[in-house]
Amino acid sequence: MAWKSNKNPMFRTKFSEDIFNTKYAHENATTWAELSRTLVEDVCRDMMPQDEKDELIEHLTNLRWVAGGRYLYYAGRKNKFFNNCFLLKAEEDTREDWANLSWKSESCLMTGGGIGIDYSIYRPAGSALGGTGGTASGAVTKMRMINEIGRSVMQGGSRRSAIYASLNWKHGDIYDFLNAKNWQDMPIGQSGYTLFDAKQDDFNFPAPLDMTNISVNYDTEWLLNYWKTGEVGDVFMKNCRQALSTAEPGFSFNFFDKENETLRNACTEVTSDSDSDLCNLASLNFARIDDIDQLNSIVYLVTKFLICGTIVAQLPYEKIYETREKNRRLGLGLMGLHEWLIKRGEKYEVTPELHRWLKVYQDVSNGTSTKFADELNVSRPVAKRAVAPTGTIGIIAGTTTGVEPLFAVAYKRRYLKNNRWHYQYVVDAAAQEMIDVHGANPDKIESAIDLADDYERRMKFQFDVQSYVDMSISSTINLPSWGTPLNNEDKVEDFAQTLARYAHGLRGFTVYPDGARGGQPLTSVKYSEAVEKTGDEFEESIETHDICDITQHGGSCGV
Repeated sequence: MAWKSNKNPMFRTKFSEDIFNTKYAHENATTWAELSRTLVEDVCRDMMPQDEKDELIEHLTNLRWVAGGRYLYYAGRKNKFFNNCFLLKAEEDTREDWANLSWKSESCLMTGGGIGIDYSIYRPAGSALGGTGGTASGAVTKMRMINEIGRSVMQGGSRRSAIYASLNWKHGDIYDFLNAKNWQDMPIGQSGYTLFDAKQDDFNFPAPLDMTNISVNYDTEWLLNYWKTGEVGDVFMKNCRQALSTAEPGFSFNFFDKENETLRNACTEVTSDSDSDLCNLASLNFARIDDIDQLNSIVYLVTKFLICGTIVAQLPYEKIYETREKNRRLGLGLMGLHEWLIKRGEKYEVTPELHRWLKVYQDVSNGTSTKFADELNVSRPVAKRAVAPTGTIGIIAGTTTGVEPLFAVAYKRRYLKNNRWHYQYVVDAAAQEMIDVHGANPDKIESAIDLADDYERRMKFQFDVQSYVDMSISSTINLPSWGTPLNNEDKVEDFAQTLARYAHGLRGFTVYPDGARGGQPLTSVKYSEAVEKTGDEFEESIETHDICDITQHGGSCGV
């Protein structure tokens, strides 16, 4: 039987309610319904008529859409830091610019938002410095310094710093960058003990770039060379090997009119070419929307909500206000797509009906954003849609996250509570509904773990959805562990060629081989085991490291 809450009846799982109570509830919003009203009134104020706000509140209360996590956290509070992430540009290879970048990074991280930086402008390590007669320390060294700023900010609170770093594929430091997170090969202390071993024993053990997701930027030159020769090149091939073995670096594709949009937020879905740009996120929950007419109405209202957010949100320094006024980016995203397909008895693919829903998502957000901006006499948004990973808000909504397939029918999830690591056993809410309502066999429901053996299906799905998204999609493809029959040295070239064929229609791409990072937050378990332990909360045991037992199945990106 599915769990039911008396206080928050729309939550599908106890874990959803626990996350709400731990992260978002406060004295002015003790229930999800109260927070929904508080948020909409806080953001939209007198910019939308009351009947539209009431409809927007009703849809949020029923989890047909969910605002980004920073919106949820700051609703009804004194500060209004509603933006999840900030995109920072290294504009000059000078000491002054480096100091300014460090200051901007700390200012943004202190709000609880993540940051993303492209370091391609910095000279490679060993380059001569005319002013001092010395040599440059290189881009990777600067990334590590920002990583440590992120670590220090983490020490002041319970929210882990989220950082993204990228480097152009032709940069002189690219091979050092490709190897920067090879923790498995970095020995420490006693003979044979590596940084990877240390992260397995203690997730918070400091390691190079452990607060940072890293990705290689590929431009039009790379794509045209691939189309002309059929060769992906040495850097791309090494990038694929590293991704398949260690999960990083990822891939950032910036082609033709998007070539200069090398900046990404921490989860890579928002793209920009402007310093101090920012995320402004909300996600439609396709699984809870009844029909295409209701979808039309919700897209209209949530687009207006996000534009209001660009007017009322507080920002950490003046340059971000200037960039926001220039670009006014909206990050209207999606979640629940796989649940939507499961309910219709469809496989994990973009069906003709799903194409129709995605076209409404695209067209209505385009039209509404232009019209409403004109009504408010503000600049028109330069971009409207970005698909965030929706990890936490996907759990609150009780659906499949972003564009990703159901991660697992059942899993244990690791999380921070009162500055301590805890975990709970979770039965996926969408899977449970299929079991309860439709009599599905829990051992037969298709999941990301099952699709790990068929990465092209995952690529194709992201490729098809991307055609409706004018920024990017954050999605991580789960893969078997490195060194297994389906993921090993002999498979690298096939993977590289497959990804290259889809690259022109993707903006970003990441993979996660099982067990690639110590202390990964999600671990699949048997449905029967989760059912037995659902509702219980466990504090991580230092002696047994229960949650770090990740050698069996599945996982997701640690950031």
